[in-house]
Amino acid sequence: MDPVVIPILVAALVVVFLVAATVRIVPQARRYNIERFGRYRRTLQPGLNFVLPVADRVNTKLDVREQVYSSDPKPVITEDNLVVNIDTVLYYQITDPRAAAYEVADYLHAIDQLTVTTLRNVIGSMDLEGTLTSREEINARLRAVLDDATGKWGIRVNRVEIKAIDPPNTIKEAMEKQMRAERDKRAAILHAEGERQAKILTAEGTKQKDILEAQGTQQAMILRADGESKAVELVFQAVHRNNADAKVLAYKYLETLPDLARSDNNTFWVIPGELTEAIRTVTTAFGDRSPATGPPPGAQRQDATDADASDKDHVGAPEVEANSTLALDAVAAADEAAKQAAVAVSDAKAEAEAAGETRLPGRASGPDA
Repeated sequence: MDPVVIPILVAALVVVFLVAATVRIVPQARRYNIERFGRYRRTLQPGLNFVLPVADRVNTKLDVREQVYSSDPKPVITEDNLVVNIDTVLYYQITDPRAAAYEVADYLHAIDQLTVTTLRNVIGSMDLEGTLTSREEINARLRAVLDDATGKWGIRVNRVEIKAIDPPNTIKEAMEKQMRAERDKRAAILHAEGERQAKILTAEGTKQKDILEAQGTQQAMILRADGESKAVELVFQAVHRNNADAKVLAYKYLETLPDLARSDNNTFWVIPGELTEAIRTVTTAFGDRSPATGPPPGAQRQDATDADASDKDHVGAPEVEANSTLALDAVAAADEAAKQAAVAVSDAKAEAEAAGETRLPGRASGPDA
């Protein structure tokens, strides 16, 4: 080999080594601490950087992204002397690479121990129930203490979360019994409250039902009475409007007698004492009252006497003149009234005899009177 070639190759290798030692490429979200002859010189930022070969060297490479650190469960004593194991999760970020590399030897171990001591101080002032229900307060106090202590280390604590709180097994069993008893108590209270509300609603419903039924009955009675009152008033006005006298009323009285006799609940029937008077009134109403064709007053009194005797024997009609059309109408009306009265008397007498009644109270009329 040519002696000149060897020095050239050596020189080329030296140049390549120097170039490689001079150039430093830093990735994104990374920071490199550079020391020159063992002393901190500067921190390289992401990208292409140049250093002095041999004199400068990279001491530490740090990741400035937010990191998550989960510690192992640590035993902590509460105020009521119960040992609980608490597991925490820490979220932190390096803000000063130089301080993180030169202010503390192992920042993770330092943060872990600081978390344990702070947690014991905080939990020691709380009982078990307060510990289980005050996680937000514990997290806030831990974060305040850790952020203040790690600031000079170039580290910012963003969040501290309690991942788990594990009391002893005996305490867990007692807590389960207590929770079961509380649930049973709430269930019994809710059941009793439901029954109470159901009874109250049922009573209110029954009350409203009775009130509505009473109001309905009252309104029905009022309307019925009002209707009957109006009906009586209309009848009264019609009677007075037509100027009806006692003779017309007596005739309507005779028309009502058969309806009284046809009642199913009557075992005997009382013959009103006004029956004969009513028949006489009707007969007189349809008789001929003209002085030219009627009989003399003595004859009229004799006819009335004969009509009374005939009512006692066979409920007949009085004799009137045959050549008078008004007299014929009066005879027909009297005969019809007498027939209706006779039928009513016969029906009442038959019902009375069937019931074993032998006496007819009042003034009776009929063939056996």
